[in-house]
Amino acid sequence: MFDRLFKIHKKQATPPPDIPVGRYSDNNKTVQQAAFWTQSETLFKEKNFLDSIECFFKYLRDDALDNVIYQKTPTGFSFQIYQGSKIIRGSGDQLQMHAYATLAEMPNHLVPVMRRLLEQNYLLFYSRFSLEEKKLLMQFDSEIATASPNKLYYAFKELCNTSDKQDDLLISDFDLLEISDAEHILEISADIKKMKFSFMHNWLEETITKVEDLDKEKFSGAISFLLLSTIFRIDYLIAPEGTLMYELEKLQGIYFKKDNLSAFEKNRMMLEGIKKFRDQPEELFNKSLFKSKSTFSVRQAKNQQVVKEAIQGANKNINWYKENKHPEIATIIPEYGISFCNYTFSLPKPLGELYKIFMQVNYPEYFSALGFNYSYYDVHTKRFKTEKLEEDIAQIVKEWKPKFPSLNFPASKLKFENLLEFNISFTNIFADLEVDN
Repeated sequence: MFDRLFKIHKKQATPPPDIPVGRYSDNNKTVQQAAFWTQSETLFKEKNFLDSIECFFKYLRDDALDNVIYQKTPTGFSFQIYQGSKIIRGSGDQLQMHAYATLAEMPNHLVPVMRRLLEQNYLLFYSRFSLEEKKLLMQFDSEIATASPNKLYYAFKELCNTSDKQDDLLISDFDLLEISDAEHILEISADIKKMKFSFMHNWLEETITKVEDLDKEKFSGAISFLLLSTIFRIDYLIAPEGTLMYELEKLQGIYFKKDNLSAFEKNRMMLEGIKKFRDQPEELFNKSLFKSKSTFSVRQAKNQQVVKEAIQGANKNINWYKENKHPEIATIIPEYGISFCNYTFSLPKPLGELYKIFMQVNYPEYFSALGFNYSYYDVHTKRFKTEKLEEDIAQIVKEWKPKFPSLNFPASKLKFENLLEFNISFTNIFADLEVDN
């Protein structure tokens, strides 16, 4: 009553838009999920196999996504696992379990397709490609008595990630194949696709212009930072799937491939690839944008020391560009370091959420165009909204304290003189966070 009389009630915060950024990381398990894993291992050792499998699926499930569905049946169990453009379906009883994903439909037997999959069978540890009538499948089978949690985790990770990747590549490379079992994929609105295409195109153009204005020999390091940070930014913020995602993967792979090429030559190849990526038709871009659920990360988890070394290794290059009056390059270096970690490793969930805040600070106009009704940084006034920023950081720390008791983000050490100083201070704190468990 008093709230209504004096209008002092707080305005309810508008939830952020349901538009994905970044890739799914399965390094996000809660304390309860970790307990399900332990329970699954204990039950398996006790030869209580069906209950062990049930606990395993509870460990996998992300309630926020509804990505795993497990059901008991009169004879055993059935399940579905969502991974990008694929659904892995399966069932089991007291003796056996079977799982499969449908990759595509092949109206006629195509020798090049079957040859490719036959060769790739040799690269698999747990699963296999197969042909059933006109359907190309990927399958996994196991006796229940050998279905330990560890075996199931790596088997389903292989099955999920490989099938999610191969269906896109097969459809792209062989015109006669038909998309199959994709009804669960949700479309993104045409307006959002257009907006994302516009931002991506602008970032690519800006990077190409900056690179072409620099001395290719003297600034080879700066050019690498600019090109790679742009690739990582597009992968995270635009989040294309399918063919375009693999194009980005190949582009960054040019730099990190172990060969005898110089940084100058690698930069030339990446720049050439980025120009081709920029020139992709909007129609192809639109096909690569959709909403889906995932269960496994395509990246590997690493301990925090690896993250720390990557960020500090990048940041040690900043001072030269600051002292020689190249603030734009200096500002992009900490973005490169933290984005490299997010792209390359499966980060713990609190680090993923903190990285998102970092990107919201650096690209507020993009998040505003997505529909986020708040920002941490005003690009026009160059001022930070420190109270909201520190409040949201504190909320992330509070939420994940039960799993990471030593997690602490000392926001008082953040510097707000300008975007460069903020980026340096934020990434230095990020590198020192204690999230090893």
